[in-house]
Amino acid sequence: MDGSVVGRGCTALMIHVIYKRRALPLAWRVRQGPKGHFPEDLHIALVELIRECLPEGARVVFLGDGECDGTALQKTLTDMGWSYACRTAVSTVAMWQGDTFRLEVVGSCSKPGRLIALQEARITREAYGPIMVRCCWAKGCQEPLYLVSNMATAEEACRLYQKRFRIETFFSDQKSRGFYLHQSHIADVHRLSRL
Repeated sequence: MDGSVVGRGCTALMIHVIYKRRALPLAWRVRQGPKGHFPEDLHIALVELIRECLPEGARVVFLGDGECDGTALQKTLTDMGWSYACRTAVSTVAMWQGDTFRLEVVGSCSKPGRLIALQEARITREAYGPIMVRCCWAKGCQEPLYLVSNMATAEEACRLYQKRFRIETFFSDQKSRGFYLHQSHIADVHRLSRL
């Protein structure tokens, strides 16, 4: 799931399926406003819409960036039986083994090539969890990546999260290579939703 600028002054929140190494959009909602965080209720509504379209027993892995790391969304995904790996901010407050800290502390103790997994952690001041918090710092990257997940292993979450770049490839197709949807002068949310 991710958001992208479409039309004039509008943003689309889209949920995709990765198929044959490409991200294909399944459902979306367009709203008036600049790119940025969508209300968490909109994320949940889109996820519930997709759930109705999936066959019973389908294995689903939800991948999202920092705008998809809300605890109500995480609870919804877990209640539906979906796995998730969502990027979260360095400023996220975590509680683990009796200590409370911001995730940037974990990254400051790490170095490239390391993967740190804090199992049975809780996040935010509301202490949502238990979940697994991961700090992945790939070699060649300038800074670590922080993930929250309900998956069993840190390696699995990081491996699957790497597939998320395919969503960015879809958006680049949408914004170049002949489409230029973000430069459209259409400002009507309903018309943009039908494109």
